[in-house]
Amino acid sequence: MKKYFTGIFLALFLIVVFSTPVYAENVQIKIDGVAIVSEVVPEIINNRTMVPVRVISENLGANVNWSNSEVALTKNNMQVILKLNSDTAIKNNKTVSLEVKPYIKNNRTMVPLRFLAETCGCDVKYKDFIVNIDTEPLVIDGVKVKALQREYRMTMGGVVQEIKGNAYSKAIYNAFLENKGSEVEAPASYSWHVNLDTPGAYYKNGQYDFLDLKGNSIKRFDIYTLIQSFPAEILLKYPKALIHDVTTNKWYLFSDTAIQSINQLIDTASKNGFLKIISNTVV
Repeated sequence: MKKYFTGIFLALFLIVVFSTPVYAENVQIKIDGVAIVSEVVPEIINNRTMVPVRVISENLGANVNWSNSEVALTKNNMQVILKLNSDTAIKNNKTVSLEVKPYIKNNRTMVPLRFLAETCGCDVKYKDFIVNIDTEPLVIDGVKVKALQREYRMTMGGVVQEIKGNAYSKAIYNAFLENKGSEVEAPASYSWHVNLDTPGAYYKNGQYDFLDLKGNSIKRFDIYTLIQSFPAEILLKYPKALIHDVTTNKWYLFSDTAIQSINQLIDTASKNGFLKIISNTVV
């Protein structure tokens, strides 16, 4: 009889141990070498690391959209739909199994890390409580991009930033390519300085260098916006925004929407720890 009750007790104990979340404060998650900081601590359930879906997904280059109790992840031609408390997901219209059901913790949706990373086409490696996720690098003209360097200037000084993370490099590079309009002639006046004397003058908003593994620029785009200090009837003759492909020395039409999209990506990279200041001479 004692052995019988001992067996029941052991079975119940194992059920509790393996179904109760274990907080993974000592587990560090890195994406492309950058440590991820989240408001919600990862948990280990059934030997699976559970993480908040949005902060991981956006650093892997996936878009996250909520609809009722479903989360839709999209990246290129891939779409995954996850349902709360469901042990299956829909990936490109096919049903796949999940070893742990997605759930809500502190208003964040928790999902299995390995499933999320591998779904986004990434490699996952565990070693000494560190989870390393390597994403596919951006390749320009056969050369791998290590980071994106952005420079902008103000009245008194300038700032140089480095944005890491392959997902951000790809998204920003694609924003340039996909929003590049018709080729145009170079404007008569363009520089870092605001020219208030010449109608149709352009101010350089930012310089974007995609760097190789040695820190050399592979591709560079400069964004220019029209200086709005002249009568409207004069300004109508000129496009509001231009990009200069410095590598090929060609000019193209651009848009405010594209500029805002790039700025949003940089803000997200900064929020998630993928941006660092190289120099800041602003007084």
